[in-house]
Amino acid sequence: MEGTDENGNPYYMTIFDAFYFISYTATTIGFGETPYAFSYPQRMWVSVSIYLTVLGWFYSIGSLIALFRDNLFLQEIEKAKFLRQIKNLNEDFIVVLGYNQVTRKIIMKALDQGLRTVVIEKDKLKINNLILENFTPTVPLLASESYSVKVLESAGLNKKNCKAIVSLFEDDALNLKITLIAKALNKNIKVAVKSTSSNHTENLKDLEAEVIVNPFSIISSEIGMALWAPNLFKLEKWLYQIDNLNAFLPVFPKGLYIICGYGRMGKKIFEKLNENNIEVKLIEIDKNKDFPFSQKEIPNLVFGSADDKEVLLDVGIKQAVVIAAVTDDDTTNLSILATAKKLNPNIVTIVRENEIADDFLFKNANVNHIFTPSKILVNKITNALVSPLSDKFLKMIIKKDDEWAMKLITRLVKQINENPLLLEFEINQSNTPEIYKYLSSKQNLKMELFGISLYNKEQKNNVVPLLLQRENDIILLPLWENDLKIGDKILLACDSHAKNDIEYICQNIYEFYYAITGKEKRTILKGFI
Repeated sequence: MEGTDENGNPYYMTIFDAFYFISYTATTIGFGETPYAFSYPQRMWVSVSIYLTVLGWFYSIGSLIALFRDNLFLQEIEKAKFLRQIKNLNEDFIVVLGYNQVTRKIIMKALDQGLRTVVIEKDKLKINNLILENFTPTVPLLASESYSVKVLESAGLNKKNCKAIVSLFEDDALNLKITLIAKALNKNIKVAVKSTSSNHTENLKDLEAEVIVNPFSIISSEIGMALWAPNLFKLEKWLYQIDNLNAFLPVFPKGLYIICGYGRMGKKIFEKLNENNIEVKLIEIDKNKDFPFSQKEIPNLVFGSADDKEVLLDVGIKQAVVIAAVTDDDTTNLSILATAKKLNPNIVTIVRENEIADDFLFKNANVNHIFTPSKILVNKITNALVSPLSDKFLKMIIKKDDEWAMKLITRLVKQINENPLLLEFEINQSNTPEIYKYLSSKQNLKMELFGISLYNKEQKNNVVPLLLQRENDIILLPLWENDLKIGDKILLACDSHAKNDIEYICQNIYEFYYAITGKEKRTILKGFI
């Protein structure tokens, strides 16, 4: 198409000039006419070209925006990001299924101990809540409607550094399925799973699930422990960092107990009290409970509203020593206890707290004993996954009697303080390099090494050995004279100063040398001694 140059001579644009002009016109609508001012025919053609290219440009942008608003496309982008995060995750981690108040606490405790977490969740609102938490380090998140083999494999379940999977659903069948898949994908992985019945617990044991938690069974066991071995109960609360060793002993008097709300928790408490020959009265509002009542339960069972004064009087509230409100509704539980207190001001109160968010209400309700199933899940699972030796120690001591527990508490308070720290480690090349090298040279060491003060070798730090595990053999409260071996797993109670000294002895060549010889190590020396 003919144009003119600056002198009015005919000029024809080259193909490159035309391509260049249309290119910037299509994207920015103009830097001006180039290389010379256009003729009217050229301007008419440019006008047509502008409208054609801008329409194409708008269409492209519209398609791009539509693409980024497409949920499936966005899910694929998020999934690709998640897979990259899992691929690059080289630290030890656990997989948590579902995000709620309980798993949030587990994630926080795991991250505090340096254990990374990966989450799979299907609910969009919960996914947004997790993102807003902004955990540090980042918690990789996969949005998925199912927990299939492919999904769990995508979450890194078959990676060597995946240490555990946490499944706490109310659906027993789903928990069982996840346990089966997890063990098939990775035989070395620990499975922490919730169980709500004895039969389901047995099925999970058959699948070799390591951490099986039935919060109602644990609560009933704690009540039994508080009845017959309150010092053991105190030790348990200290291990879970709920209370210190100078806390008051729990008061669970013997006499008539009234249980209000006869569901899974009420049934477990009744069984435990019945085993210990404690008189129990049961109040249940629902006559159509989905499980049959036994011959032991029927004579003690009354149907009615537990916050009704007449019902409470009929079951003997004025003669009762303890009332337990354990329904699945927090408001109902607090109402029951308020009514009971008016009828019997001296009665000991036990309550089930269903929602962690209701903490404020329960702490201000003047209740003697609060049991929260969700907190029990958090304590049990984090203890088992993050502090496995502490969990083994707890399993062993609950078989002891109250006198044994009282002696241990006295020793811990006297030798350390009312709230000792727990320190657990394995003697290996990465955790205790100096001890590992020394033992590898066929030289002997004893447990007393961990009691030495780096301030003065002749003095002892505040340390009490709690447990020594050597392969499958476990020694409870080992003596200082016990020999150390490579691979030993050790649990100690100590104060912060002793904890620092022990870590230095395990990892610092100079401090280890001083602990062994009582002399300062010179840098020119190459050997230990």
